[in-house]
Amino acid sequence: MVSSFTLRRSFAVIAVMAAAGLAGSAQTLTLAKPEILNKVGIVQKLNDQLPLDAAFLDETGKAVRLGDYFRDSKPVVLALVYYKCPMLCNLELDGMFASLKRISLRPGADYRVIALSFAPEETPELAAAKRETYLKKFNQPDAAAGIHFLTGKAPEIQRVTEAAGFHYAYDKRPDQFAHASAIMVVTPHGRLARYFYGIHYNERDLRLGLVEASEEKIGSPADEIILFCFHYDPTTGRYGLAIMNVLRAGGALTTIALLLGVFLLFRKDRAGKRDAA
Repeated sequence: MVSSFTLRRSFAVIAVMAAAGLAGSAQTLTLAKPEILNKVGIVQKLNDQLPLDAAFLDETGKAVRLGDYFRDSKPVVLALVYYKCPMLCNLELDGMFASLKRISLRPGADYRVIALSFAPEETPELAAAKRETYLKKFNQPDAAAGIHFLTGKAPEIQRVTEAAGFHYAYDKRPDQFAHASAIMVVTPHGRLARYFYGIHYNERDLRLGLVEASEEKIGSPADEIILFCFHYDPTTGRYGLAIMNVLRAGGALTTIALLLGVFLLFRKDRAGKRDAA
């Protein structure tokens, strides 16, 4: 049986390591946060109006207005992404379509999906290819009629992103956008009804959001769990903020598990000694 002295010493060593590790993680996180991320975030603008006259191109290259998708009393799920994103946008779209696939409502019949690229250089051809990828994944009859991937020019894009409270920034060095992740549910009249953060969306909440939005009801502010899309910088050996948050959380959970394990062993050792006495 492990001695209580050994257990206490192990517990103390791990506690010191935990404190040092968490402090180091916090310091690394502070040092690693790039200045550009101060420009990035999402402000919930519940009940604010989207600019329905904003002009875009759909996946076929046809000129459309945002309001073209708000004409028949159906709510809209809006995803602000860019199609060449190497990280978070694909995860966001994956999570959105996975959740929508699991609910009883159907795109086209009950709601619409709009993915809007905030990268003005992206083309309808790129939007069409990305849309085709997700139509195959979604794999539901008649879904194509309710799923739209748009591109546009910078002034029109910015009208929508500003109205939605979606703030992003372009980083020249890696030729990427720094941005956060969230999808929005919009009422049939174009008012922002719900925000869903992250890359995994509870299908029950998403369905409820769509049902309420279809009745022009505005939801409550969502808890902000922000994921940032940012690159790994090989010149500094630092990760972007989203990755650092994951690493920090993983380290903290590992430390807690170790502490709990040693504590349980210590209690078991003491209980064994009492029984022996």
